[in-house]
Amino acid sequence: MLRVVSTLRPLLRSPLLPGPKPLPRPRRPPRPFRALSSAAPLAASPPSAPAPAPGEVEISEEHLIRCAAARRAPLRVAVLVSGGVDSSVALRLLHAAGHSCTAFYLKIWFQEDFRNFWSECPWDDDLKYAQAVCDKIDVPLEVVHLSDEYWNHVVSHMINEYRNGRTPNPDVLCNTRIKFGAFLEAIENLGFDYIASGHYAHVVHPPVENAEGPSVLQLSKDEIKDQTYFLSHLSQPQLRRLLFPLGCITKVTYFIR
Repeated sequence: MLRVVSTLRPLLRSPLLPGPKPLPRPRRPPRPFRALSSAAPLAASPPSAPAPAPGEVEISEEHLIRCAAARRAPLRVAVLVSGGVDSSVALRLLHAAGHSCTAFYLKIWFQEDFRNFWSECPWDDDLKYAQAVCDKIDVPLEVVHLSDEYWNHVVSHMINEYRNGRTPNPDVLCNTRIKFGAFLEAIENLGFDYIASGHYAHVVHPPVENAEGPSVLQLSKDEIKDQTYFLSHLSQPQLRRLLFPLGCITKVTYFIR
């Protein structure tokens, strides 16, 4: 059962990126954050990695260190999860490295929008998978409703671009304006050090002695799965807040099927 833990509704203080005026959309009542599990106390030190069971990811000491290398540990990390393998492994790596993690599932479509196409809610299974992963390692999971923001800053923009004979990239828009835009603003005052996701990319942050230096987006170790193109429009304020645990592994090598 979903338990309401907050009535916070993400409010955009300013436009994320300049663009055409969003197309009108019927307004619906705001939806709250909802917690799906409870947090467990953070371990004093990173636990040792047990031998992987079938279907689990092999976690080596090297990768735990890479996850924990950001300035200080433990960190408070907001981890975006989709119910898929990549984001689940990213969460598992950060948790195993000793960080205090909270998982967030972004709901960007209204359930009623799909009732004419599918008999069941298309995101329902994804949310169940995400919840199962979080419950296994005792990490709290919250659902964040960003349907209006997604319509206004991604869908409307795409429709206008198509009307003008241009082909936009929805993944670039979603990463810039929603995942690391509207969501980042929504949790700005919740005390998280970083936001993490299951993207195959790597961000090199400046050392402590050069804190004013830039955070640099680099290619991931997995050249086939690399997703830096879809993150190429992120600004410095956005990059400074991001961690990509999968940037130092290859999916074929470390994902046990």
